[in-house]
Amino acid sequence: MAKQPPKRRTIGFESIEPAVTPPLLPPKPAFGKKPSFESGKTRKKEMPEGLWTKCPSCERTIFDKELDENLKVCSKCDHHFQIGARERIHSLVETCSFEEMDAQMQAVDILGFTGAASYKSKLEANLKKSATLKDAVITGIGTIGTHRIGLGVMDFSFLGGSMGSVVGEKLTRLIERCTHKGLPVIIISTSGGARMYEGMFSLMQMAKTCGALAYHAQQHLPYISILTHPTTAGVMASYASVGDLILAEPRAMIGFAGPRVIKDTTQAELPPGFQTTEFLLDHGLIDAIVSRREMKTQLVTYLDFMTTRKSTDKAG
Repeated sequence: MAKQPPKRRTIGFESIEPAVTPPLLPPKPAFGKKPSFESGKTRKKEMPEGLWTKCPSCERTIFDKELDENLKVCSKCDHHFQIGARERIHSLVETCSFEEMDAQMQAVDILGFTGAASYKSKLEANLKKSATLKDAVITGIGTIGTHRIGLGVMDFSFLGGSMGSVVGEKLTRLIERCTHKGLPVIIISTSGGARMYEGMFSLMQMAKTCGALAYHAQQHLPYISILTHPTTAGVMASYASVGDLILAEPRAMIGFAGPRVIKDTTQAELPPGFQTTEFLLDHGLIDAIVSRREMKTQLVTYLDFMTTRKSTDKAG
């Protein structure tokens, strides 16, 4: 027989349902509710800035401290990052031997140039950006190995390393002082060319610097020109290309006008590697390609040879 449900009892006017034991529920977990995230958003670890740099050539991620110790050269593919003028000076000269010249000389807006932005505002922005740079070149007398030399180093971070009146004047004063003291001159170039904000005054620096180097050469004093990425236009067309010895860093862009301008002007296809250091070495414009890590050692070797020859000429 089927089991009959319990009968409903009635007391007075109230009815009482029979007691039924509720089923046991599974225990609740001890941990709290998982926090919900908005759709489309995930947690991502943020990498602190100023610790790593990605090489544009081999795409390797390099620890900044390692990169600094290697003179801003990638140890895997030998890519040369741009480097500041003061960093480059410290990598070449002996400790505490560099005596800067004309440190307070800085450009002024003579012509009142205006365009998308005024020349004056651009100068002010660049001066604020770097407390140690007054213009696109640092000049002075220093020692490399055992050789006392005049050294001029351009900095691309200041208005693209462009050559205006101050850059031309500082280099000319350096060359003339070295001519007077009988010292070799080394100029390291990185520039977009003449500073067009200064009009013809910037173009005059091409002739002025080359004239000073001509007097320097008459005294049979060495001049070494070092080309780095990029060296173009008015700088390449003047003092950068008239060295007794012309060196260059690997894979630097070197030329007068840009490849696109030359291609559009000549209506001809440019050869592979056009305007690179390696192409220009093959065609005789430069004398040697020297890595930044080996530059100081090579300069000492070249100066040993060039100054010994000068001493022999004097003795003869």
